[in-house]
Amino acid sequence: MKKIVLLCAGGMSTSLMVTKMKDYADSIGFECEINAYAVNTAAKNAKDADMILLGPQVRFSMDEIKVQCPGVPVEAMDMMDYGMMKGEKVMKHVLEVIGK
Repeated sequence: MKKIVLLCAGGMSTSLMVTKMKDYADSIGFECEINAYAVNTAAKNAKDADMILLGPQVRFSMDEIKVQCPGVPVEAMDMMDYGMMKGEKVMKHVLEVIGK
């Protein structure tokens, strides 16, 4: 099972995105664990993830997260996709990166 971690300022603003991404993953039969956490907990919660997505408000933390979680792909979510909560589009991108 793939593990996808979303990081934002407090872990709260990404909760709707998590739900939308899970809904799409379920609809295509892709088994995964998707969770949202505060960016300052990355070393604890994301180091064993298959992919880390950053909320646009914490994209400046990308280099630090890459150091804390070596070998894990780290990307910032597109601001428009995030703002419009396009979970399906974000999940499709994750699948392209980590493979299905």
